Amino acid sequence: MLQENCYVVSDSTKECIIIDCGAFFREERKAIVDYIKGNGLKPVHLVATHAHMDHNFGNDTIYAEFGLKPEVLSADEKLMGTIKEQSLTFIGLQFDKELPSIGKLLSVNDKITFGNHTLTILHTPGHTPGSVFYYCEEEGLAFSGDTLFRMSIGRTDFELGSYDDIMESLHRIAATLPEETVIYPGHGPQTTIGEEKRMNPYLR
Repeated sequence: MLQENCYVVSDSTKECIIIDCGAFFREERKAIVDYIKGNGLKPVHLVATHAHMDHNFGNDTIYAEFGLKPEVLSADEKLMGTIKEQSLTFIGLQFDKELPSIGKLLSVNDKITFGNHTLTILHTPGHTPGSVFYYCEEEGLAFSGDTLFRMSIGRTDFELGSYDDIMESLHRIAATLPEETVIYPGHGPQTTIGEEKRMNPYLR
């Protein structure tokens, strides 16, 4: 309902990771499971770019089907335990599913590995204290969650958000990642670091 992007990322080994399983409706949950099973994939990680409800609604389905619990940066540990409260506060919805507990609290020194690939964790606080990019240098891409969107940035008016922090995070990322890096955001279409540096009013 909030048009959040869930990513299933795999390589030739058939191992895969699931990033931000925000699937809410039964059809969405089924589509993700069917894609994984239909392509013979083996999920080895369920990771979240941050701990907001719309990126974690479907974690119970992934746990039930594949036995994976969510992994999130330690700074978002407390927030991850408030999914039901977030749902009621933000959209007036009584969310009655039992979500799995956190499987692993990540640190910025951790690496997310699957198959022949590795994702590096880039801490990007601002939208939430534990927001991250998952960056794959070898493929030249990153999953930005709700920190960076095409021509926009994530909101900072929620509890625990910080405009100063997100601006520092964005300018650090823009100065660090190559301009050709493809960005897959938590909402909306993909973009590149270079395009955002040229066109995004928050980065110009």
